[in-house]
Amino acid sequence: MEALKTIILLVNIFSALAVIVLVLLQHGKGADAGAAFGSGSAQGVFGAAGSANFLSRGTALAATIFFATCLAMGWFSTHQKSGLNFDQAQPAVQQTAPAQTAPAVPKPAAASQVLPE
Repeated sequence: MEALKTIILLVNIFSALAVIVLVLLQHGKGADAGAAFGSGSAQGVFGAAGSANFLSRGTALAATIFFATCLAMGWFSTHQKSGLNFDQAQPAVQQTAPAQTAPAVPKPAAASQVLPE
């Protein structure tokens, strides 16, 4: 079971990196045509859907894999059997600090005692 979790984690990391790289490699929808026609939107020229190329399909596939592995890791984390059994746990014995006693206060010297010089 731990090997499966490790594989899912590795696939998740690689798919996240793939999404990052593929998104950074792509141009915006209106990057080229917007500069040529002076506006920021080129959807009227190429149509609303645009063309799906390798980068956009690869991004969609990597995002789907990333989403699926995130769901799998969430499922594993909520359905794992913990090593702790709280039904049989015994309460911890709390130790109390020893009672603090006040320090001994010296008694004042009696008037009849002579102090050495």
